[in-house]
Amino acid sequence: MSDPSPHILVVDDHRDIRETLARYLIKNGFRATAVESAAHARKALKAAVIDLVVLDIMMPGEDGLSLCRHLVETGSIPVILLTAMADDMDRVIGLEIGADDYVTKPFNPRELLARVKAVLRRTNQEPRDRDPLESDQLHFEGWRLDVGKRELFNQLGEPVILSSGEFQLLCAFLKRPRMVLNRDQLMDLTSGRMPNVFDRSIDNQVSRLRKKIEVDPKDPRLIKTVWGGGYMFTADVSDSAA
Repeated sequence: MSDPSPHILVVDDHRDIRETLARYLIKNGFRATAVESAAHARKALKAAVIDLVVLDIMMPGEDGLSLCRHLVETGSIPVILLTAMADDMDRVIGLEIGADDYVTKPFNPRELLARVKAVLRRTNQEPRDRDPLESDQLHFEGWRLDVGKRELFNQLGEPVILSSGEFQLLCAFLKRPRMVLNRDQLMDLTSGRMPNVFDRSIDNQVSRLRKKIEVDPKDPRLIKTVWGGGYMFTADVSDSAA
């Protein structure tokens, strides 16, 4: 019988970091694979089902941001970035690309473990109570979200790829149409991140989601900004096509 525990891929060119972290994750109930480069990570991703990637940004050859972009564009595997203390811009770029969280080096393994668990909870990789969605098929403005399969389809029936963060954000909006949700509420509903996470990450997630579902992202109709309050999803949502 296969091991049902989540499989974490650790990608870091420093052997001590990746192997120590992999051992720590295994000790705490996960499966873990440790590799030293983006090239080896791509091979590992083809060879096994990976539930989450812990990814160093600064690596020789293809860097972590490039691999993160590839993961976001081609699927919904969540990504936690490892960043250097001074790399503020890399953290911003990583979140804009679609990374789910980041941890600054040097880090406490317990902090990283907490973030791994938080990201996996929101991507349904760890057992938890099911979100009270009335239907696995949610419709709005001609769009269809298959919640169970985590797939979004536009008005033409074409699939639109969402990162795990974008999927959770869209679910949060669709379950609460016409409600003003502030940034703290959206953080709680989508990620359960630590309080010191980069405080504009929700704004970046909203911006990316708007680019995928709005006719004009610069003049959004579906996700409205409520100045001083947060954001509101303005469309009607139903469990059947109009």
